[in-house]
Amino acid sequence: MTLIADTEPTVFETVESEVRSYCRSWPTVFERATGSRLFDEHGRPFLDFFAGAGSLNYGHNNPALKRPLLDYLGGDGITHGLDMSTTAKRRFLETFRSTVLAPRALPYKVMFPGPTGTNAVEAALKLARKVTGRTTVVSFTNAFHGMSLGSLALTGNAGKRAGAGVPLSHTAQMPYDHYLGGRVPDFLWFERLLEDSGSGLDHPAAVIVETVQGEGGVNAARAEWLRGLADLCRRRDMLLIVDDIQMGCGRTGEFFSFEEAGITPDVVTLSKSISGYGLPMSLCLFRDELDVWEPGEHNGTFRGNNPAFVTATAALDTYWRDTALRDRTLRRAATVEAALGELGAGTAPRGRGLVWGVEFADGERARAVCRRAFELGLLVETSGPGDEVVKLLPPLTVTDDELDEGLGILARAVRHTA
Repeated sequence: MTLIADTEPTVFETVESEVRSYCRSWPTVFERATGSRLFDEHGRPFLDFFAGAGSLNYGHNNPALKRPLLDYLGGDGITHGLDMSTTAKRRFLETFRSTVLAPRALPYKVMFPGPTGTNAVEAALKLARKVTGRTTVVSFTNAFHGMSLGSLALTGNAGKRAGAGVPLSHTAQMPYDHYLGGRVPDFLWFERLLEDSGSGLDHPAAVIVETVQGEGGVNAARAEWLRGLADLCRRRDMLLIVDDIQMGCGRTGEFFSFEEAGITPDVVTLSKSISGYGLPMSLCLFRDELDVWEPGEHNGTFRGNNPAFVTATAALDTYWRDTALRDRTLRRAATVEAALGELGAGTAPRGRGLVWGVEFADGERARAVCRRAFELGLLVETSGPGDEVVKLLPPLTVTDDELDEGLGILARAVRHTA
């Protein structure tokens, strides 16, 4: 595929801030999208294994979600985002309860904290500190929880942390699963710090964890490690928060990524694909007894995105009334793992469901693979502390032929950059 480069500065370069990032990796102007494909303004197709950073689990402009949205807008439905009671919110809450919470016997209240994932994390932190009266929250090496100050304090990446401009405090970092290569028993260091009054670790209010670290390099925690963490939190009187912003909504197979481990977190954060359509929406879920908020104590203008409620409800109705999507995702996981294992990158692929990563020797090689994949018509991104991992996030609705096509393009990109 030959890409046409503009010779004159574009409006993106002359008007938009230098902070822009994804558009630098994919130097074209996208115009439309459907299913698993994006098309630029020249009509060139790109197979999308990025899926809006995981916000498009059901693909682009999914007709099962688009039709209810168009009907809602055509009927002059409420579109503002305040937390007023609306018919769209009522239907979403009823559907979320019947398709997600009740079948899993999850004892959660639902909070709409704002439109983004970091809003959900900030609400979870504030709630944990309010409930326990403590300030420290523990996160893990290579974690990513958001770019606002509270979430950023929990994030491991040095480059992202440096952007804060102020000290990031009231957190402590512990080794994630596999971080020490299996040489140290799980949680030995963490438990010792909790036991020792001379350790300098204040008794934490909560522990926050991703079951699969997406931005951190697609590091998948073992189910037994997650169960051990849940047990530690229970024994040591710490709330367990699972950040399911990118790995929830079926990305790992089950609706919640922690289901495989058989644990029930105290607090769960959801965003990205909860709206189903790429519309801004997030949730903070927590046990009923933790609902100690005063009315308006945590608020904001965009807490209840009504168009997102419509598409979220349609996604739940379409994909989570049965196990078909989950079963298909788990079957395809084996296909992806086998294909990635043949790339010869030097390391075994890692991931779960339809999130996978392949580690290369360094970030330069991984970025070269992604650039070549783009030239061949595939969107993939890098992750990891040194951008050394090529990460795959295809839509859960990707067809078998599209999955094979994308994996084939990736294999070519690896060969071409060897």
